[in-house]
This record gives sequence, C-alpha cells and structure tokens, in this order.
Amino acid sequence: MNTGAKLLADCLVKQNVKYIFGIPGAKIDALFDALIDTPIEVIVCHHEQNAAFIAAAYGRLTGNPGVVLVTSGPGVSNLLTGLLTATTEGDPIVALGGNVSRFMKLKESHQSTNNVQLTKAATKKSMEITAGENIPEVIENAFRLAKAPRSGAVFVSIPQDLLSEEVKATPISPPPQIELGPASTANIEETAKLLDAAKNPVFLLGLEASRPKNTEAIRRLLQKTKIAVVSTYQAAGVISRELLDCFVGRVGLFKNQPGDKLLDDADLVITIGYSPVEYDPEVWNLKNAKKIIHIDYKPASIHSAYIPSIEDIGEIAPTLDAISSKLKERKEILNAQKVQKLQKELSEKIEARVDSGPLMHPLQFIHDLRKCLDDEAIVISDVGTHYMWLARYFLSFEPHRLLFSNGQQTLGIALPWAIAAKMLHPKSKVISISGDGGFLFSAMELETAVRLKLNFVHCIWCDGAYDMVRQQQLLKYHRETAVSFGPIDHVQFAESFGATGFRVNQPEEFLPLLEKAFSIEGPTILEIPIDYSHNKPLFEIVSEGLGN
Repeated sequence: MNTGAKLLADCLVKQNVKYIFGIPGAKIDALFDALIDTPIEVIVCHHEQNAAFIAAAYGRLTGNPGVVLVTSGPGVSNLLTGLLTATTEGDPIVALGGNVSRFMKLKESHQSTNNVQLTKAATKKSMEITAGENIPEVIENAFRLAKAPRSGAVFVSIPQDLLSEEVKATPISPPPQIELGPASTANIEETAKLLDAAKNPVFLLGLEASRPKNTEAIRRLLQKTKIAVVSTYQAAGVISRELLDCFVGRVGLFKNQPGDKLLDDADLVITIGYSPVEYDPEVWNLKNAKKIIHIDYKPASIHSAYIPSIEDIGEIAPTLDAISSKLKERKEILNAQKVQKLQKELSEKIEARVDSGPLMHPLQFIHDLRKCLDDEAIVISDVGTHYMWLARYFLSFEPHRLLFSNGQQTLGIALPWAIAAKMLHPKSKVISISGDGGFLFSAMELETAVRLKLNFVHCIWCDGAYDMVRQQQLLKYHRETAVSFGPIDHVQFAESFGATGFRVNQPEEFLPLLEKAFSIEGPTILEIPIDYSHNKPLFEIVSEGLGN
C-alpha cells in the first residue's frame, strides 16, 4: 500500500533532499520510518531550534532549502526562533511538523496545536496538508516558495492520520528554475546616466549580493568601472582581493565606521540586494536626503529614509551586466583621495596591536585567525561583542565564507551552522566563534558534531557576561544589570561530550593550539579569556538616538 508517509518521503527524494535535521515523535514517526527506505540521511539533533539553525545554514550555503522535521506541540513551537531567523535573513528552509489527527483537530488533545497560526509570523508561508492526494503539490510549492527570492522558511503541518492513509498520487518532478530577466531597459539606461554623472557614488551591498551569480556580476562591473563599495555584514566576501581598492569596509548597527563616513559623503547610493533589516536606513540616511537606486529581485520596502529614485527589479546579475555595458570605463575611483584615507583608517585599525597581558585582545585574535586560514575557510560568528569585532575587522574575500546572523541577531547559531558548513565542505577549515553566554544556547549539539566526526574548531570568548547587552546598558544608564553569570569549565564540558578541549592561557598559545585543533579528529573547543576593555568604542554612535 502506498501511504501518505511513503509518498511524502518520495516527494522529498524528488526534491533532491540529501539530509533532514530533526527530532522524532509519535505524531510524525510514520514519516521517519518511511525515510529509512530512501537515500536521505536523517540527522538527529538535541533541540528543534538547533535543527532549524543547521537547516538554515545548509540553505544559505547551497541555495537549496534545508529540511527540518519535528513532531507536534512543543516540537513545532521550538522551531520558531530558527524559522524566524531564516526568514529574516533570506535562508531557505522547508520545515515539516507533525500534528494530531484530523478528526481530533477541533478537540482538546495531547500535543494539539494550531501549527499554521503558530508559525505564520515566522515564515514566508505556513500551511497544513488536509488530504493525502495533495501531498505532491504542497511539497513542490513549499520548496519553490522557500527558494524564491527573498528566500526564507516555509512550514508544512502534517496530521498524523494522513501519513497512514492510502494514496494514489505520485511525486511531482520539480519544473525548471524560474529566471526573471533583467530590469527594464529604461530604468537601466537611467541608472547608468545617474552613475556616470555622480560625483561620489557608493555601492551598498546587501545579502542578495552574495549569491554566486550576483557576486560575479558585481566583480565584472567593478573591474570595468571603479566605484567605491561598502557592504552589510551578510555581504561579506563579495569583494575579492583584486578589488580591495574599491572597498571601504562593512557597516551595520552603529554609525561609527569608515564606511559610514563614505555613505555620508555620497551623492548617490546604489543598493544591491539590500534589505533595511541589515542596516536601518534611518541610521545611514539620517536626513532622508540621499538619492538612492535600488537593485533587487523585489521592490523596496519603503521607509521615510529609503525611497529610491529608481528601482531596477529583476534578476540582479543580468541587470548589473546591462548597467555595466552602458557605463563609461573608469580605472580610478572618483574622490580617490577621500576613499584612500578611509581605507587607511580601516587598515590601521585591523593591523593595530594591543598588549593585553594574559588576556587576548580581539584584534590579536583576528590577526592570528587570518594568518591560519586560506580564502576557502569558513568562519561563523555567533552574536555578541565578538560579532562586532569580526564583522568590522576580519576581511573575507569569497561570499558565504564569513557568516553572521544579522537580521535577528540570534544567539546560539554558531555551533549548529558549523555543523552544516563542515558537512557541506569537509575539506575546508571551519571555525565558529561565540561568547560564553551564546555558546550555551546550543552547546548540546556538540554531541551531534562528535557523532558525525566533524572536524571543526569552536572558539569561546570568555568574560562571564552577556557583554553586548552590558556595553549598551553602560552607555545608556551608566550601570549594568542581569548580564553576569558564573564560570564554566569549557574544556571539561567538551571532554564530557567526547570532543577535545583546550584553554588558551596566554595570547601566544592561541595560534599553535588552533593549528593543532585542525589536525584532531572531531570537534575541538578553544576556551579563550578575552580582553574586552576596548569594547566601548564599538558602540559609540555619531548621532544621538541611532543604532539598535
């Protein structure tokens, strides 16, 4: 008999799903059972939120939806943070959650929840399969919608009884991927005219700029016509080493970077694949006076501080190529003296050395880390003060090789994302970084990494506090509250899971221990007491009331 569970499993095979991350339970166990007879590998996790994190990183790194599978009730509700993070940040996920049988839906029952209503605000779309014959259609549409720009999470609720009923439907073969084509010819011509006429044009790169085709198109344009560039955190790596003469750093959160000064002076800002969630336009366009061109798959989300003069809507790569074909060739950046001054300001900060005694200074960590890694290495930052140091001062030269949670700034993503990264790139060095507060949000997945024999290094910057919150409290109220916690022996913690742990007692120990860790089978934890005495300038802002 062909059951709903078998059909659903076969539909996932048709979608070329290789891994499913999740936790089983009675309402969904028929599907877990059916997956045994497919080539799909099911990765059991220790918390549904972390399963969603791993699936999101899979989606970001491949461009194809990661899949997460959980049971009803708390299984679904535990997904919400992961789904919200993925949707906000453009990471494709298809999440499958069990539910009570259809005849129990309107009754009070064990683990009964309105799954669709619960997940609606955290996803691009949430739906429930109500008939077994509809399974192929629902699954195909879920994958299409999750992947379509701007990508995000789609949730599908699956009643328990539907999985055991007989069905006659067959899986749908995914149709060819949709290509939208470039923006309108009239808009492209007007964009090129404005760019050629501008005195201080600036590209502001956003998350969609990091899609491979878009990155290649941006690089082609800049090779022909030099234009100054800044990026949000999620566009890290779009600018290659060969184009560093165009790059004035990353901007985000607080308006105090060289790139912010560049934006202040710009008479034309061209955003590419940018979403306001990455860096509020109310911060970088304080007087609402910037002339803006918006290049994206979708129309702009209008803010009073973000009203584009032109919207080039369509496939980003061919739009950029069309604009480039109409631009004058220019081998030197306009206003080169100002751009070079700002680049020098950024490079001097990156190269600064601070003697912190027995504690490691963030800039020393970044310097040593860069020395140990090639451009194919993947660096993943959790959220905290370390995230600000890395986002500003760790240079990356290939897209999706430096990863952040920038839209929701979700604690706990680093270790789960490292699991996905190492699964997908087994030959690349993978290093994840968290604070000692954020680490415990997902530390239980260390067992998952051990079980999968994944060799990556997770660094924990230790100061016994939620420092990013503390710094903002001190700036606002000149005192702190509810941010400190007790010491944790992370070496012993790692060893209790079967991983390796080291403590960096002196800054000069870090680089040798990091190199040693990459040669050890399985995951390694590095505990690093950190010098946070220079954190305050990270949070200082140019204009009162700005920043988040």
